[in-house]
Amino acid sequence: MEVINTIGRRKAAVARIILKEGSGAVTVNGKDVKEYFTVPTLLYKVNQPFELTETTGKYDVIVNVAGGGITGQAEAIRLGISRALVDVDAEMKPALKAKSLMTRDPRMVERKKPGQKKARKKFQFSKR
Repeated sequence: MEVINTIGRRKAAVARIILKEGSGAVTVNGKDVKEYFTVPTLLYKVNQPFELTETTGKYDVIVNVAGGGITGQAEAIRLGISRALVDVDAEMKPALKAKSLMTRDPRMVERKKPGQKKARKKFQFSKR
């Protein structure tokens, strides 16, 4: 198997994934995944594609992720890993698609409008 490069995005986060056969080591921005994501739910999100396809420990993953917060980054990595696993074996796609891991979440932050405090919040109204 050759090296597979994919990309995953979520909100402002962009994750570049390099997947190759190995012992199951996941490196995020030069750190171990457990060191980078200390929250157990985020670790679960990153490892979810491997658990669904029963490929835990078969592939080494090197991740370059930038932008957004840690939750957006974890979900961007999850999408990138899912895409890479489908590149390896197309038979994994139905299992990943059933849990909607193959879908790019299109929700973005709504822009702030002029004359308002935030996107939808208005300045305080004074009657008199």
